[in-house]
Amino acid sequence: MAHDPIIIAIANQKGGVGKTTTTINLGAALAEKKKNVLLIDLDPQGNASTGLGIDQDKREATTYDLLAGDITLTKAIQKTSVNRLCIIPATTDLSSADLELVDNAKRSFLLRDVLRGTDPALFVFDYILIDCPPSLNILTVNAMVAAHSIIVPLQSEFFALEGLSQLILTVRDVRQTANPDLRIEGIALTMYDSRNNLSLQVEDDARENMGDMVFKTVIPRNVRLSEAPSFAMPVLTYDSASKGSAAYRALAAEVIERTKKKRAA
Repeated sequence: MAHDPIIIAIANQKGGVGKTTTTINLGAALAEKKKNVLLIDLDPQGNASTGLGIDQDKREATTYDLLAGDITLTKAIQKTSVNRLCIIPATTDLSSADLELVDNAKRSFLLRDVLRGTDPALFVFDYILIDCPPSLNILTVNAMVAAHSIIVPLQSEFFALEGLSQLILTVRDVRQTANPDLRIEGIALTMYDSRNNLSLQVEDDARENMGDMVFKTVIPRNVRLSEAPSFAMPVLTYDSASKGSAAYRALAAEVIERTKKKRAA
């Protein structure tokens, strides 16, 4: 039965918090659980594209072309080496989107119009994951306006929660102006080291302040997780038995459970 895909933006305006790592590996873990997943690389750095083995010269159709209205969704989608996981890659062209879209009255709705549209390619997918850039710019706003929910990767480090309040304010703005149904799907603690008091403290603070919004699964600091992108593959392919792989499988199970409840409600 055809259904609308669940659209989740992976967002945090801080860089280096494991956003792209989470997008790639959550996507791969969902695909492993027999879900069809489309990953949209909305970061001009294009790290998600590189991490899934899409070389620069293979990025003929990109998210920039999609936002500019130059191509259809069907034309933009590429397969990856991971079964059931597809991608729309990004190039540095995206970095000029802010300036080029400034006069477009619908500039915040470009991605929503594509992803909430009627293109038959959409209904193949169970999940669409959007890898956002590390800033609260027009690209991130496009992702929030298009998405049903947001997953926030939160690095287990000092000041982690401070940046979160700014993100939550942006979510509130988007709710009031463009996407009233947007919610935070969950907060994923990343780069977690259980031997480190600071990680434990950040986890305690996050769970105390955010309650059930914080996923039960924490993503550990894991050498395999760090190595996998340089081999252009998710950690689940690179080292299926690693702690990083186990964590993203557990996170995927939580995401499926949460989205199933929301869909049934």
